[in-house]
Amino acid sequence: MGLIQAAIGAIGGTLGDQWLDFYGVPDGVTSTVAVFPAVPKGENAGRGSNTRGSEGVITNGSKIIVPEGYGLVLLEDGAFTGFAAEPGAYIWNSDEPASQSVFSGGGLVDSVIKQSWERFKFGGRPSTQQSAVFVTLKELPNNKFGTQSEIYWDDAFLNTQVGAITRGTYTLKITDPLTFIRNFVPAEIIGGRATFDFTDIDNPAGEQLFNEVVGSLAPAFSMYTNDPAKGNRIARLQQDSIGFAQSLSAAVEQNYQWKTDRGLEIVKTAIISIEYDANTRELLKNVQRADALSGSRGNSNLQASVAAGMEAAGENAGPGGLIGMGMAAGGAGLGGLQQPVAPPAPAAPAAPAAAPAAPAAPAADDPMVVLKRAKEMLDAGLITQADYDAAKAKALGL
Repeated sequence: MGLIQAAIGAIGGTLGDQWLDFYGVPDGVTSTVAVFPAVPKGENAGRGSNTRGSEGVITNGSKIIVPEGYGLVLLEDGAFTGFAAEPGAYIWNSDEPASQSVFSGGGLVDSVIKQSWERFKFGGRPSTQQSAVFVTLKELPNNKFGTQSEIYWDDAFLNTQVGAITRGTYTLKITDPLTFIRNFVPAEIIGGRATFDFTDIDNPAGEQLFNEVVGSLAPAFSMYTNDPAKGNRIARLQQDSIGFAQSLSAAVEQNYQWKTDRGLEIVKTAIISIEYDANTRELLKNVQRADALSGSRGNSNLQASVAAGMEAAGENAGPGGLIGMGMAAGGAGLGGLQQPVAPPAPAAPAAPAAAPAAPAAPAADDPMVVLKRAKEMLDAGLITQADYDAAKAKALGL
């Protein structure tokens, strides 16, 4: 009975595989799926009779439709037989007896009799295993990364080690489909029986990639913040997604050889949050404070602080207090309050000359000095006309 059943199965399968078919993208494929099988479209709106074809056999003359953004990989008996990266319609053609069809010029003897005999020898099963799988050539988004505890790296700008907890997403791209399938994709997916999704929590290969990305974050942060071309500022990480993606991709390649061994590359990142540790937060505050007090901005801040102090002194001590502060400022008014500036380069040496004698400093209670300082403060808007008149009367003893 076993031989009779095998013969019946062989003939039935052979006849079922005579039909030509359309192969295309399965329904429900999401944007994060990297590899998935090309599936036969046996029926269309209830029309079509090719519903009994053998699994693992593609009949000669069948048409495979490759959409934009995908590549088609053909396999026969576990080996690559073709690859198409251009969109369009492709016709399957194989020398295997299992693929012969009377509808594609195979002839009755080769397509039915010889094929049935070959299948009979294998217990009614086809004598070959063929599959067609699609590989996504588009960017594969929404791959998440994150750390549960601080990661640490050496920061050139802060000149110390900094730490942070971070999370975000990265976008992948398959740059070498054949290397990716050969070295990384499980056998059931190559055989066209499942899909490969990086974001699937039940995908151990995707989980491995996640762990490798997390393990590369510290080197990537160090690479970015120690690169002078990036400005050496960790504050720019969230603003420069492409620049950090390049650093992360380089760190992953250095540690795990994604591009060379797996045909994968990180092309974009989106850092959702960075939470620095307490020491790093304090350092960043000091950096912000130093930035605010640097250059001309620092001089403006300094003058504003002194002006606020003079105004408070005037409110508390009257014009006498204001004049006293003016004397303490060195007699130059607000214009004399500046941060130290590097002196200009010395000029060429001139012939020696006798240095003039330094003029004697005016007495602190000289009415002319007091009135001059009061006039400067009046012109600067630091005191009112009434304050100036009172100071004048006091200085002249009126």
